[in-house]
Amino acid sequence: MQEADTSTHGRTGSGPGTPGHAVVIGGGIAGLAAAHRLLATGARVTVLEAGSRLGGKLYAGELAGLPVDLGAESVLARRPEAVELARAVGLGDALQAPATATASLWTRGALRPMPRGHVMGVPGDIGPLAASGVLSPEGLARISAEADLAPADPGEDVAVGAYVAARLGREVVDRLVEPLLGGVYAGDAYRISMRAAVPQLFEAARTHRSLGDGVREIQRRAAEGPQAAGPVFAGIEGGIGRLPLAVADACRAAGARILTGAPVRELLRTETGWRVVTGGAGSAPAEVIEADAVVLATPAGPAAGLLERLAPAAASELRGVEYASMALVTLAFRRADLPPTLTGSGFLVPPVDGRTIKASTFSSNKWAWSGADPELFLLRTSVGRHGDEAVLEREDAELVGVSLADLGDAVGLAARPVASAVTRWNGGLPQYPVGHLDRVARIRTAVAALPGLALCGALYEGVGIPACVASAHRAADAVAAVLPAAAPAGAFGTPGTEH
Repeated sequence: MQEADTSTHGRTGSGPGTPGHAVVIGGGIAGLAAAHRLLATGARVTVLEAGSRLGGKLYAGELAGLPVDLGAESVLARRPEAVELARAVGLGDALQAPATATASLWTRGALRPMPRGHVMGVPGDIGPLAASGVLSPEGLARISAEADLAPADPGEDVAVGAYVAARLGREVVDRLVEPLLGGVYAGDAYRISMRAAVPQLFEAARTHRSLGDGVREIQRRAAEGPQAAGPVFAGIEGGIGRLPLAVADACRAAGARILTGAPVRELLRTETGWRVVTGGAGSAPAEVIEADAVVLATPAGPAAGLLERLAPAAASELRGVEYASMALVTLAFRRADLPPTLTGSGFLVPPVDGRTIKASTFSSNKWAWSGADPELFLLRTSVGRHGDEAVLEREDAELVGVSLADLGDAVGLAARPVASAVTRWNGGLPQYPVGHLDRVARIRTAVAALPGLALCGALYEGVGIPACVASAHRAADAVAAVLPAAAPAGAFGTPGTEH
């Protein structure tokens, strides 16, 4: 355990004017963003990460001597939180829009252009969809038939797939919604909550006579919004995995203590605040850390274990959260060996087509920084989704093999890679089934009885990076309210602003 000492650290009540001490449990992007926000209030901060590295599912690595993202590769730029955090920690000049946003769907036996004019696969304009060849004539006719249907209230919540299939037909779900939504959640559109995962679409279903009308209204508002002129997504030169490392560096520079290899064994309420017991595994000595507040930024399982006695109702709800596992297969090829069909940013694969891979990103086309090498070309595939994870039992070499087989069928790629890497994200993505937001509300209600404790991360407000940062800011602001008053850390920023 890095920096570990043996008994008590950060004891509360150190005297008048002493800044309050907050412990953040979890060193992924949510935990680090919470620490960054807390430091802006002048708080003392300790971050405890059980694993050997920081960043969680944001992971910058290397393949064949080239930088690669082995986890998430971009942020939604039309939400401000992640982009503003990147700028705050010195990565503003490294932000890049994709060099190409031309994506395809590999479906019905061919690569077909991703049709424009949709919201998470739900079309607002049938023209581009018809031209793409993604749907059959029968599927297109079924969309047009929505005009003859009576309005249908989605109620308190509904599965995206079930509602869209009832309105527009299963082809829209199976060949458009599934691959797009699955790319975000690695889940099943027929189980995923529309209210939680696509709230704009849920509101449109409640307020418009048809889904088509609702989608067109969403698009009109987006076209008139402040972010309309900018790119939808953004990456970071060298990989989005640089973001958590830069946040951690900024936190250390502001005085934060950040430990890796520091699993938290116990979380206790005391008369003056909180006691966190970490370490005690292997050769690492146990450490007791006293704190005024705690932010719990871990997946559901570890959070449930720490809250078992403190908030049993919250622990019970957390234990019910399901996760999807997946793997990323990253491949490096000699450019001279590639077929001319390797164009655009990549493609998605509808599960209904029965292929093993669910997507492929042509990284060296999509990101200018990734395509700078004149000799080598990087791409990656993703494998596995909730309820369809048996493929992940295969060895790494087998996952590379099935990826190459599918790439051969899709784009005619026959070359052998000069290097490969398989990154497994076991239990990587929380699922958002119908009723998910009610579950989150129950968890937060149970935890609200414990002043100075807040939760954040991918399972609460969305799995995307901006949503995780927003969740972190909400948690940090909540616990900052109970910390002993201290002067904000001047140059680092002030609470309530994006540093």
